[in-house]
Amino acid sequence: MFTITDEEGEYMVKLARATIEAKLGLRDPPGTGDAPKFMQQWCGVFVTLNKEGPEGYSLRGCIGYPYPVKRLLDALRESASNAAFDDPRFPPVKASEMDRIVVEVSVLTPPETVDVKSPVEYPSSVRVGTDGLIVCRGASRGLLLPQVATDWDWDSEEFLSQCCMKAGLPPDTWLTEGTEVQRFQAIIFGEERPGGAVTRHIMN
Repeated sequence: MFTITDEEGEYMVKLARATIEAKLGLRDPPGTGDAPKFMQQWCGVFVTLNKEGPEGYSLRGCIGYPYPVKRLLDALRESASNAAFDDPRFPPVKASEMDRIVVEVSVLTPPETVDVKSPVEYPSSVRVGTDGLIVCRGASRGLLLPQVATDWDWDSEEFLSQCCMKAGLPPDTWLTEGTEVQRFQAIIFGEERPGGAVTRHIMN
């Protein structure tokens, strides 16, 4: 697992918000001349937007790159824009919503295949609260970040089943021979409130 300082985490979250706000015409496009050197590395990253409502916060958009296919700086800006405007589950974010949206950035380790002798061993090989999951079968692929299982209080079997459904597959597909399960970890930073202080999210 690589390391990211709190200052680097704060920079990433603020850059993600600034990227969205600039596209909404709320500010000038952010410069990146002061970007930390760490952001030149190639890393997977996801940007998650949660919107404040009467019953707390709910998902408003989440898109990213699971694999290290480009510089973190570029992947982060693209993920922020896509989470706000191109998540097919939601309409594009409006400027009037930004004072109710908190921004979260998850930087991912490269996914690795979970090696088991039998699919029934997957639950004992998945660490809820630490691992994120990718389930692959044929052209179908589903990903869930590690914080999702914690937020919903899932055990490892439910986490695997939910990841299958995210891929559009039956929930027990992880038990079928030929299904590939990958895991990764994430370092997560997010706003405490919309546009507010940024903190590191510690996974249990």
